[in-house]
Amino acid sequence: MTRRDLLRAASAPLAAPAVLRAQRRAGEKPNLLFLWTDQQRADTLAVYGNRRFRVPVLNRLASESIVFERCYVTQPVCTPSRSTVMTGLWPHQNGCVGNNIPLRPETKTLPELIADPDYRTAYMGKWHLGDEVFAQHGFEQWISIEDNYIEYYSQGRDRKTRSSYHYFLERLGYKPDGENNTFSRNFAARRPPEHCKSAFLAQEACKFLYAHRREPWILYVNFLEPHPPYFGPFDELHSSAEAPLPANFPGLGVDREPRHYDTLRARARNMVPTRIDWPEVKLSATDPEGRWREALERLNRNYAGLCSQVDQAVGRILWTLEATGQTDNTVIVFTSDHGEMAGAHSLFQKGVMYEEAMHVPMLLRIPFRQSRRISVPAPVSHIDLVPTLLELMGAKSRPELPGESWLALLEGRKRREDHVFVEWTDTEGGPHARTVISPDGWKLALYQNDNSMLFDRRRDPLEMHNLFYQPAHRDQVRRLWRKLEEWQRRQKDTLSLEGSIA
Repeated sequence: MTRRDLLRAASAPLAAPAVLRAQRRAGEKPNLLFLWTDQQRADTLAVYGNRRFRVPVLNRLASESIVFERCYVTQPVCTPSRSTVMTGLWPHQNGCVGNNIPLRPETKTLPELIADPDYRTAYMGKWHLGDEVFAQHGFEQWISIEDNYIEYYSQGRDRKTRSSYHYFLERLGYKPDGENNTFSRNFAARRPPEHCKSAFLAQEACKFLYAHRREPWILYVNFLEPHPPYFGPFDELHSSAEAPLPANFPGLGVDREPRHYDTLRARARNMVPTRIDWPEVKLSATDPEGRWREALERLNRNYAGLCSQVDQAVGRILWTLEATGQTDNTVIVFTSDHGEMAGAHSLFQKGVMYEEAMHVPMLLRIPFRQSRRISVPAPVSHIDLVPTLLELMGAKSRPELPGESWLALLEGRKRREDHVFVEWTDTEGGPHARTVISPDGWKLALYQNDNSMLFDRRRDPLEMHNLFYQPAHRDQVRRLWRKLEEWQRRQKDTLSLEGSIA
């Protein structure tokens, strides 16, 4: 495809005809459209400072939404973060402290907490909380896209069952390329745009919106992109200037960084060229630094294209929502399960306590409460999503949930907690950590048996100056450490960090 073709394809949803919005009727139960991605940083949208990425649909959604400028995940990796988004519990409370740990059957998700038989419910896309392709946890309709979690099916599940997307590809005449009659992620990512996972999810979501346009519904759509593989049909959509390396690349000057990060950095150098499936990029013994930079430059361009791919799919869904007259009665959420380092501090993917891995977009559109953009500068956490949605949906409050509704923040009411906390439980033998982020811009990351970090993000937004070991900042360390201790006591978090601030 030429660059012109790519631009035309990416902007296709905007060409749809405008449709008058229906008015919300008094007493009508609101719908919930929960759109989320995998591994998307906050700074991929214009409202977070990036006007280079071609994401016109999401930028337009942001212009009509409450924009949480500083939203953080509860743990910067897939399964733990998803467990919080779905249940409103911390990973250490629901048991999903690492990847591929299934959500316990008795732990309730939002539809189960609402427990209203009037609602039609559907989950579409990546789940990563166990039994990937099977309907569960209060969702009547289940559209799956991943074949590669067969080994994690629970006992009694049919291991020959494949994803909904698998059968979609077979109907198109494609033959599985992977072991055990599966389609690999690489294969799916190399399909034409209309056959990729994002387009398939948009198609299925639109069917659901049309079929249930006269009854209340809850629909979650989770896109795999821009998660690896770092390539797709829009790889050439952005130039290097439009998708540059992060400003803190190579970013290796952080004083006494956690030693574990060096292990991750070495792993990244071996993984990046193969992960982006770009044979021209191979680390060279004669110019390793130059080839490493070239690999990351390619990765960032491809990553931007994956964000555009999601944007196109979201455009189709939002058009259908509007065309069926449901926009004014539908709460829309857009967020991601964690971020992406993409070369910041010479790291990639997630699993660290730097901003790029923890800070995600968070848009909340409530058409019956606001019709213009509202910006919220205070730091917030995904732990508050479920309580917020319960209140918006008119459901019974759940005092047992640790989070609190954002409506108090929006209405100027006092909240119980104004600091944000982030967990890290390493299930692969690395050090555990806990992080606290203050309203005034300080971040303290305490590691168990490793170096810790303190950043003043107001003066150091790229997190290049670790102040933890500077005597002049011991009072800040103690202040934030006390906040972290209080949070651990309240949430029954038993991780011992004694000695981390000695």
